[in-house]
Amino acid sequence: MAKSTDFRYNTGATKVPWPAVGENYNAHDLKEVVRFLMRGEGEAYENAFNAVAAEIDKLDKVSTPPGKLSLGPQVEAAEAACDKYLNTTGCAFVANATAGFEIAYKYANLQPGDEVIVPAITFIATIAYPLSVGAKLVFADLDPLTCNMDPKDVEKKITDKTKMIVPVHIGGYPVDMDPIMELAKKHNLIVLEDAAHAFGGEYKGKKLGTIGHFGAYSFHEVKNCTSFGEGGILTTNIDEFRPFMKKARFFGCNFDTPIKNWLYDVNAMPGKFGPFVAGNSSTTEIQGLGLRLQLERYDKILAERKAAAEYVSKRLEANDAIIPQDTKNPNALPTYHLYLLEIDPAKAGGDVQTLKKKLEEKGVTQIPHFGPLFHFDILKTFGYDQDEIAATCPVCEELFNNRFTHLPIYGLTAEQLEFMADAVLESVAEMQAGK
Repeated sequence: MAKSTDFRYNTGATKVPWPAVGENYNAHDLKEVVRFLMRGEGEAYENAFNAVAAEIDKLDKVSTPPGKLSLGPQVEAAEAACDKYLNTTGCAFVANATAGFEIAYKYANLQPGDEVIVPAITFIATIAYPLSVGAKLVFADLDPLTCNMDPKDVEKKITDKTKMIVPVHIGGYPVDMDPIMELAKKHNLIVLEDAAHAFGGEYKGKKLGTIGHFGAYSFHEVKNCTSFGEGGILTTNIDEFRPFMKKARFFGCNFDTPIKNWLYDVNAMPGKFGPFVAGNSSTTEIQGLGLRLQLERYDKILAERKAAAEYVSKRLEANDAIIPQDTKNPNALPTYHLYLLEIDPAKAGGDVQTLKKKLEEKGVTQIPHFGPLFHFDILKTFGYDQDEIAATCPVCEELFNNRFTHLPIYGLTAEQLEFMADAVLESVAEMQAGK
């Protein structure tokens, strides 16, 4: 009898197997993966690579390929590790944070004309689904010290058509979540935390992404923690939906209660106001392994970012025209995915556009990581009035045009951090001197 077959699922020992994996990767493929992940050139590199390649050939003769390449034990192990880290239950590993957002939006049964309150500055992924189904985006103005949505402005913009609030922890700095959750409770709204930047951050002792009704994290290649380039985790605090989280990422397929003469059933997913159709946002086993491995060293990753941010902030306190990233709020533990740098234009003798040019001339990479969403052509195409929205978000306009940018804060040597802090201080001093 052959080893247990998978198709479709675990049918046991068999004489004629039907494996799940249509075509496995071989030793040659693995060598190319090693070369991709560990790049180099020169004689020393080639000698080392050839030695590894020879050992892979030996391993090939005594090994067997994995039985699954997606949604298997590695994905399950990654989910269990994330649940333990986040103190959650039943999180789902999905293709990316955007896929997690979509499940949450579908749970809210968004329809044309429903209103969703989002921050004026975020990434397009935050708003893609509501825009695609004809829901109305309502832009909340920003907290001038964090660039996150201002709960006071959110309150002003709630109407009887509002269905959701979507706070985004920009750069991994926590949104003030207590008033957001109070507003949601008062008006019976769903809160989706866009925690794409915020895996591991905390607000008043609670992990970001676990406070709202849903939270979604990104493990895209640029994030603090990655899963081979893409991936996301979705969490929920809605007890009755938690058992459906994993089904919602794969068409609602249900292998526990198959229909007669078949392997599974397909269920509609239960939304807040009615059923919805699940899509496909499956993840691979190699992504699950990658996420689990990075999670094992994630505390060290966050500690290094925090130490770098604290050093830069301490240095920048030397000039009161500079508003450095807040590292001292006991209720807010950021992830420092981005370092928020602001200036007071009146004290600095110029706006952030001048500062950006000076930093570029000195060789310091920086960028205001996201722009006001309502300035993009896609919003105009769907009938949004840029000037009208800008008038309702004056803090956003002032911050973006005059006051803030983001600095790199990871993968830098002590010398590079020192150079960057020096460059900011020198540039602002030049502006104040009229140079």
